[in-house]
Amino acid sequence: MKVLLINGSPNKNGCTNQALNIIADELKIQGVDSETVWIGNGPVRGCIGCGGCKSGKGCVFNDDVLNVLGAKVKQADGYIFGAPVHYASPNGATVAVLDRLFYAYGKFMQFKPAASIVSARRAGTTASYDVLNKYIGINNMLQVPSTYWNMVHGNTPEQVLSDEEGVTVMRAVASNTAWLLKLLANAKGTEFEKPVIIPKVKTNFIR
Repeated sequence: MKVLLINGSPNKNGCTNQALNIIADELKIQGVDSETVWIGNGPVRGCIGCGGCKSGKGCVFNDDVLNVLGAKVKQADGYIFGAPVHYASPNGATVAVLDRLFYAYGKFMQFKPAASIVSARRAGTTASYDVLNKYIGINNMLQVPSTYWNMVHGNTPEQVLSDEEGVTVMRAVASNTAWLLKLLANAKGTEFEKPVIIPKVKTNFIR
């Protein structure tokens, strides 16, 4: 069992990474492997709605982290999406990456556990958390619960560790992720492995 942790912060070793480290440590304690992937701080393309990813070959753009990340998505059993708060929203690079990741590789993430986590100095966390959760909710994924909304506060990684409630929330995210992964592992090969699939029907409001 392996969980892919995505660090969407432009700061590789900042507060978001600290939160993900807490999760990774708890996963290890509970016997679950993890890998943290940083999306980097270079240019990241936004989705242009070309539909090229429908070919099954990933995103048509190969000049950023997206398809490398997609290859790791295929191999993972669970996911944690982490982002800092910029203007009461997840930073733009994280949103750009997740838009394309879910279009091109969403089918590989279905029916797997996932959680989003956010970090901020002070405010904007709940709005940002809501944005990230939309990706999980639209993709038949199992949203991992915790003891509070998945956020940490602090202006430095050291301050994040001083947010005692935030630390326990991150540990609970990890613990519940490990629990769900073990339940799913036990369900493999049985009728409980996946739900009954309801085909999606799209309805446009204007015809």
